[in-house]
Amino acid sequence: RGPARPLLPGPPPAGRSGWEKEAMAAGPGGGGAVAGGPGWRLPGRVLELVFSYLELRELRSCALVCKLWHRVLHGDENSEVWRSLAARCLAEEALRTDILCNVPTYKGKVRAFHHAFSTNDCSRNVYIKKNGFTLHRNPIAQSTDGARTKIGFSEGRHAWEVWWEGPLGTVAVIGIATKRAAMQCQGYVALLGSDDQSWGWNLVDNNLLHNGEVNGSFPQCNNAPKYQIGERIRVILDMEDKTLAFERGYEFLGVAFRGLPKVCLYPAVSAVYGNTEVTLVYLGKPLDG
Repeated sequence: RGPARPLLPGPPPAGRSGWEKEAMAAGPGGGGAVAGGPGWRLPGRVLELVFSYLELRELRSCALVCKLWHRVLHGDENSEVWRSLAARCLAEEALRTDILCNVPTYKGKVRAFHHAFSTNDCSRNVYIKKNGFTLHRNPIAQSTDGARTKIGFSEGRHAWEVWWEGPLGTVAVIGIATKRAAMQCQGYVALLGSDDQSWGWNLVDNNLLHNGEVNGSFPQCNNAPKYQIGERIRVILDMEDKTLAFERGYEFLGVAFRGLPKVCLYPAVSAVYGNTEVTLVYLGKPLDG
C-alpha cells in the first residue's frame, strides 16, 4: 500500500556487461538470446514461459536485469506472463464477468487488482467481496461507511470507474481522500467531503463536497440527469494540474475540483444504504479526447 508505482520498473541504465549487450542485440524472439551469461542461451519465448511462474515482486526484479528481459516483460500486455499472473491473483468472477470489461489486457487486469479497495482500510461495517473489486455495506443503522483503495497517487494522471449495484440511499459519494480522512462516522452524512482531507461528488443530489461545505452543483448544466443504478462513472485525477474530473458514458462532465494539494490521494467512496454494493476498477492513464 502507498503511493502508486509502476507494475514493472523502467529499463536498466547503460553500461551493461558483454553478455548483456549481446542479449540486447539478439532481441526477445531470437534463438540466440542470452538469458544468463555465456553458454546459457534462451529464446525470448522460453524466457516468457519461465517468467510466467513468477510473482509480481519477482518480475519487478527481473525487469531490472537487462534490456532484453525488460522487453520480454513489457512487450506484450497479453503475454503468457500476464495471463498466468492474472489467473493466479484474480478471482474467477472478476475474469469471467463484465467487471473488467473496460480493462483490455491481462497486465491491466493485474494492475487493476492491485489498485482495488483495501480490505484493511475501510469501515468495519463493510467488506470487500471475493471478486476483489466490490464493496458490500452491511445493514447497520445510523452509520456512514467508506473505503479507500490500496494505492494512492501523488503524481501522474489516473482514471478509474465506479458504479453502484444497489440503492443509493440518501447519500452516495465518490471521490478521493487522503490517508487521514475518516472512513466511518455516526449518522447518515456525506462522509467523503466532510473535512479538508477528502473531496466528493454526491450522486444523490449532484452536489460537490469538501471541507464540510457544498462547493456547488455538478455537472454545471440545467436539469443535470441524476445517477442511474449500474451506470459507470469515470473518475479522472490529474496530479500535474491538481484537478479531479468526471465522465459519464464517455461524456466528459467537466472538472469538479481544482487546486488539489500535492499529497498522496486515494480513490474512495462512502455509502449509507444497507446491503448496497459499490464496485471500483482502476483503468490506468486516461485517454485524452
